[in-house]
Amino acid sequence: MEKHQLNKTYSAPSHEIERKWYVVDATDLILGRLATRVATVLRGKHKPTFTHHVDTGDFVIIVNAEKISLTGQKPDQKYYTWHTGWPGGFRTRTYKQMLEKHPDRIIEHAVKGMLPKTKLGRQIYKKLKVYVGSEHPHSAQSPAELPV
Repeated sequence: MEKHQLNKTYSAPSHEIERKWYVVDATDLILGRLATRVATVLRGKHKPTFTHHVDTGDFVIIVNAEKISLTGQKPDQKYYTWHTGWPGGFRTRTYKQMLEKHPDRIIEHAVKGMLPKTKLGRQIYKKLKVYVGSEHPHSAQSPAELPV
């Protein structure tokens, strides 16, 4: 083997990537700590074959999204904002309102903010599945428990 071939950087080809399925029970977990762990697994940074420009990550299923918790005064002070695109369309919703109406979006929002803001990031985000309650339709994939 020639000397210049020994020091090549590994780049994972897309046909060699093996994707696993993981399930996480969000009961009494801290939102930020859960989101960082899930974003790492979705991106594939926990694997030795991680390549920054290729989606090498795994699928993650989060159940019991309504039982997530925050620390300190955040349940009273945190709010979510967005704009509808129409004049005067600036909207806000508190954490408690989001927890009542759409508890799954709280986790989705936190994880999405930790992913790249590119085409690759949008592709990676599609591998996140968040469900309210303890049931999910992905039992055929036989997901393993993800240690958080």
